[in-house]
Amino acid sequence: MSVKSRVKITARFNNLPLLIITIAVIAVFYILNPNFLSTDSIRNIMNAMSFVGIITVGMTVLLIGGEVDLSVGAIAAFGGIVAGLLVNAGVPWFAAFILAIMFGALCGALSALLINALGFMHFIATLGLMMVYQGLILVITQNMMIVIPHVEFTRIGSISFFDGLLPLPFVVMIILMIVYGCLLARTNFGRSVYMVGGNRRAARLCGINPKRVSTIIYINAGALSALSGTLLASRMSTASPIVGQAGALDAITAAVLGGVSFKGGSGGMAGCFIGILMLNSFNAGLVTVGFPSYWQIVARGTLLVLALCLDFFMTSARNRALEQD
Repeated sequence: MSVKSRVKITARFNNLPLLIITIAVIAVFYILNPNFLSTDSIRNIMNAMSFVGIITVGMTVLLIGGEVDLSVGAIAAFGGIVAGLLVNAGVPWFAAFILAIMFGALCGALSALLINALGFMHFIATLGLMMVYQGLILVITQNMMIVIPHVEFTRIGSISFFDGLLPLPFVVMIILMIVYGCLLARTNFGRSVYMVGGNRRAARLCGINPKRVSTIIYINAGALSALSGTLLASRMSTASPIVGQAGALDAITAAVLGGVSFKGGSGGMAGCFIGILMLNSFNAGLVTVGFPSYWQIVARGTLLVLALCLDFFMTSARNRALEQD
């Protein structure tokens, strides 16, 4: 079964049903509170989508490759703090962006080192690194937000189009999804990611180096997470030590909702976008209708569990379809 056929089958089983469910969720919240689809609300949803979405792009590639990184949320926060500290120290904003992204890539490389060179389980390695990053963030910031008064830096995250309706970070997210969608579906490296995630041993027999592929996608996920955190710091004019604490779980939820198998080897960026839209519409809707804050955490956790259950049933259905195709 070719990668192209696998992608088509994944889309057939996931994208349309998920899109219908997402539209239904949006409709329900709109009925409960028409302000849910106000201009300000839509803009806020887009901004929230961009932060989680850019992280989810990297997480999607990881999951397709049979990997996972629980430290991406902490890397996003760390990236924003690194950028903020550099800008406040007089580093040009563009250089601060690049250095923050390079820092995120270094964090991803460290995850790959622990997993591929030392043989750690990805859950354990990235969970440990997440705790390390969160601790370092608190040490560096003393648990206080870093105010970034630099006008040129903060202007980047605040740029919007069409009378303020379309934020630049959202546009960046869409561009990344298109680029990575083409990368996964139309390049040899993308096919290698699917093969490694689907059957690591078979990929090795085909001449693919699974550890090399794994290292690249971990570095990529770290870089994208830092980019997300830096854009958020730019938009908020502050770098927060607590931002992104649920980044990894939100990214996993969005990706799995979008049809990316938690076991690897299947999924794509189209479903990933719908998953991000559904997740953030759901979160925004809970706030709009005044759902109690503590129960929002329960609801989001429930959504993750349902996403994993959906992944189990859809994986079984895909396997049957692959056998018949």
